[in-house]
Amino acid sequence: MFTGIVTDMGRIVETKVTGDLRARIATHYDVAAIDIGASIACDGVCLTVVALGTEPENWFDVEISAETVSKTNLGGWVLGKRVNLERALKVGDELGGHIVSGHVDGLAEVISVRPEGGSVRVRFRAPEALARFIAPKGSVALNGTSLTVNEVEGRDFGVNFIPHTQSVTTWGEVVAGDRVNLEVDTMARYVARLREWD
Repeated sequence: MFTGIVTDMGRIVETKVTGDLRARIATHYDVAAIDIGASIACDGVCLTVVALGTEPENWFDVEISAETVSKTNLGGWVLGKRVNLERALKVGDELGGHIVSGHVDGLAEVISVRPEGGSVRVRFRAPEALARFIAPKGSVALNGTSLTVNEVEGRDFGVNFIPHTQSVTTWGEVVAGDRVNLEVDTMARYVARLREWD
């Protein structure tokens, strides 16, 4: 489990297709404190660490199944791309965002990006099947970042990114047309499911 509070921006330094996709991610994390088999959310996707190293910089490798590539934006990873990283939640850690599983539900499209005061307002379009789980003032995870929804109009919803979020995540680089990993709030999913039984 994760919180959606990004703790590092990694960088893709190697990719290899061997049936599945294998990627090497440079990180500021102390790799001596990461175990093989550990889970790290990479742009919101829970991935398993399969190798670690420190030369020429700290890095870890992940393997990504063809199924995951088909359901996320990870197939678009290219050398030099920066990605949001979060280590798995430990018992006793501060829960600063919301409960995030790292199981992406689908891809949302960025439909507009515009300055608003000191922040940036970004509007997204959710897949039809996921739109009903997104509510004003509710939570979503986008590329692994826990965010509050400002408004919802049909499939479209808006989020404000404060300068801090833009500087410590990849959201400072967002442009219209980007496709981002969307995980809806687990609570919203269960509420919707319970209502089906009414």
